[in-house]
Amino acid sequence: MAVVDVIRYDGNPDVFAWKHPSHELGNWTQLIVNESQEAILFKGGQALDLFTAGRHTLSTNNIPLLSKLVNLPFGGNSPFVAEVWYINKRFTLDVKWGTKDPIQLQDPQYKIFVPVRSFGQFGIQINDSRKFLVNLVGTMKSFDKTTLNNYFRGVLTTKIKDHISSYLVHKKISVLDINAYIDEISEHIQGRVAPTFEKFGISVENFYVNSINIPENDPGVAKLKDALARRAEMDIIGYNYQQQRSFDTLESAARNEGSGASNIMGAGIGMGMGLGIGGGMGNAMGQVTQNLKPEGNQTCVKCNAANPLNVKFCNNCGNNLTESKKENPAQNTCASCSEPMSSKGVFCPHCGSKHVMCPDCGKGNLEDSKVCRACGNGMPVPCNNCGESVQSGVNFCPNCGNSMVLRCGGCSVEVKPGQKFCHECGNVL
Repeated sequence: MAVVDVIRYDGNPDVFAWKHPSHELGNWTQLIVNESQEAILFKGGQALDLFTAGRHTLSTNNIPLLSKLVNLPFGGNSPFVAEVWYINKRFTLDVKWGTKDPIQLQDPQYKIFVPVRSFGQFGIQINDSRKFLVNLVGTMKSFDKTTLNNYFRGVLTTKIKDHISSYLVHKKISVLDINAYIDEISEHIQGRVAPTFEKFGISVENFYVNSINIPENDPGVAKLKDALARRAEMDIIGYNYQQQRSFDTLESAARNEGSGASNIMGAGIGMGMGLGIGGGMGNAMGQVTQNLKPEGNQTCVKCNAANPLNVKFCNNCGNNLTESKKENPAQNTCASCSEPMSSKGVFCPHCGSKHVMCPDCGKGNLEDSKVCRACGNGMPVPCNNCGESVQSGVNFCPNCGNSMVLRCGGCSVEVKPGQKFCHECGNVL
C-alpha cells in the first residue's frame, strides 16, 4: 500500500471515533485536524502523540513519542507504520434514554405499588481522547452514537431506576405529584450517572427527564385515583369516610327492603346509625339555622316581652313597637346598661338591674340612687330602723317614727344625701 500524503476526516457527526484505513505513513504526510476534532497516533497498541486542530506534518519534530519508538532518522523521507484515530470533540445533545419496562415503586404516601415509566435525553462530549480510545473504543474501527447507546443502556437504565426510586422515598413524594419535581430529579440523576461516563473520558451535559408517567390502565393506579377522587368529593361536600360508609349501608338496606339486613336495621341497629348520622346532620343544620337568626331583638315597653327586630307589633300584647321606638329613649332605658325596657318594669330584661320609680316623674332609677336621673329630685331612701322607703325631705319615718335626717357621726350636724364630707368637721361620711 502506498504511503498516504494527506490524512483528514470529514465524516458523520454522530461518529465519536474513527480510524483511518491506511497505516502507511511518512514523515512528509500531512495530518489535517478540524476545530471539533483531535487526532491520536497509535503504534503497537499504544496511544502516542496527540494533535489538536490544525495542519500537521508528521515529521520527527511533531511526533516525538512515535520517533523514539520507530527510530525515525533525521532528514530525508522515511516511511513508517502507525494508526491514526480521529476523535469527535463536539457536543452531542440528543442522546435518548428510556425505561423499557416500568419501574415497580411503592408510593411513599399511599403505600401501594405502581408501575412508573420514564424517558428523556442528555448530551455528551469527549473530554479525554486517550481515555476514551483506550478504555472504551479499543480495537473497533469506529464508535458512533448507536454504539454508545448500546454500551450504556443497561447501566444507565439501572442507575436511573435506582435514583428515581431513592429520590421519591427520601423526599416522600407521591408518584402522582412526581412531575412537579422533574427539574430536581434531572439534576439529581445527572450528578449520579456522570461518574460512570467520566471513567471513559466522557462528560455528561444537560441531562433531562422529559417525563415520568404511570400507565392509565394499571389496576393499582386506577384504584388510587378513584380513592383520591372520592376523598376530594367528601372534602368538598363536608363529610368523612365513616359517614360515607353509613350512607352506603342505609342505602343498601333501603334497596333490599324485606331482607334480613333491612329487618335488623329496623330492629335497632339502623336506628342507632341513623341517630348518629342524624345527630351530626342536625348539628350542622342547627349551626346553619343559628347563623340565619337575626342578631338581637327588641323589647316591648308595655309588657317587657322580647320580639324579633323585624316585627312591628308585640307578639305577646299587640303593642305597636314602631310607636314605642318614637318615644324618648331616656324614658324607657335601663339606668345601668341603657337598653330599652318597660317604663313599669322593676328589673331590666337585659342586665337584671333592679329599678325604683321616682315618685315625682315616674322614671326608673337604680335602687341605690340618691337623686332621680330624669328630674333631679331626691329618691326615696330606706328607713334605718324598719327598712321602709321614705320620701325624700321627710324627717321621720311614717311607719316607725324613726328620724330620717342624716347627721355627721363626728359632730352630729345635719348632712344631705350624697354628701361625702361633713362641712363642719370634715369627717368622712
